[in-house]
Amino acid sequence: MKHGVGREGRQRMRGRAIRRGALFAGALVLAVALVACTSASAPFGNSMRQPTGRPSTGPKPTPGPTPKPTPTTTSPPASTAPPTTPNPSSRPTPSKSPAPTAPGFDNAAQSIADPASSWVVVNKTRSLGPVTFVPPDLVYPDVTYVNRQPMRRQVADALVALFAAGKSEAGLDFSVQSAYRSYDSQVRVYNDDVARNGRAYADTDTARPGHSEHQTGLAVDISAVPAQCSLDACFAHARQGVWLAANAYRFGFLLRYPADKVAVTGFTFEPWHFRFIGAPLAARLHASGVSTLEEYFGVPGGTVYR
Repeated sequence: MKHGVGREGRQRMRGRAIRRGALFAGALVLAVALVACTSASAPFGNSMRQPTGRPSTGPKPTPGPTPKPTPTTTSPPASTAPPTTPNPSSRPTPSKSPAPTAPGFDNAAQSIADPASSWVVVNKTRSLGPVTFVPPDLVYPDVTYVNRQPMRRQVADALVALFAAGKSEAGLDFSVQSAYRSYDSQVRVYNDDVARNGRAYADTDTARPGHSEHQTGLAVDISAVPAQCSLDACFAHARQGVWLAANAYRFGFLLRYPADKVAVTGFTFEPWHFRFIGAPLAARLHASGVSTLEEYFGVPGGTVYR
């Protein structure tokens, strides 16, 4: 009994040991396989799965340089000064400083002191030198006269063209009231005015000898034909006076004594008195709005003799 049981027991024990060893070996193989599988799958799991609510653990993009804001520069406000272009329908008030030189125009091209120059400035503070000056080229143009008096040749040529344009453009006729007067003639004219009206009045509308533009041969007093407002302020409203005021500059003439410049020129308004200064300078004054030689050249004038 004991012998049989021992052998069967040993066989059963051996069978159990074999099964346990097989089970242990299988478990060991399974464990090794699981470890290997886990190790092999770990990198892929980390790179493909992201836990809910967490940001990716992959490499973050490198941010580029932050652009710097461009500084804003504040431009000064545009000037609101009115334009200086003269209005041809009205006479602007010029400054007392010399007008700026236009490109290509030379303000020093001629003398303003030489009585033979067409730019000479003569007034109550600037006398002729010499006071007995006589122009060298006096002529009588073929025009209508009230008083037959000569003038410089360049003045005569321009005056003929001026009268012809007034006739062809507006159907107007003109005459020469007076032109060149010598020093001796001016003595008589001035003394007659003093005798009739007194010196104070005479000095407002008649130049003293040696201070007259008529002595230069460059000044012409113009009247209407038929006569209307001759040597009177109302000539400014006559058709001839209106046309001359608007067009004389085209032919080199300047309305020398404007109504609003008595304090500058020293003489009362004379809408009949035109002074030849040449077409270039006349156009320059017209374009700039300056109405007197004193203001344009920056020389003294005024109502008091010196």
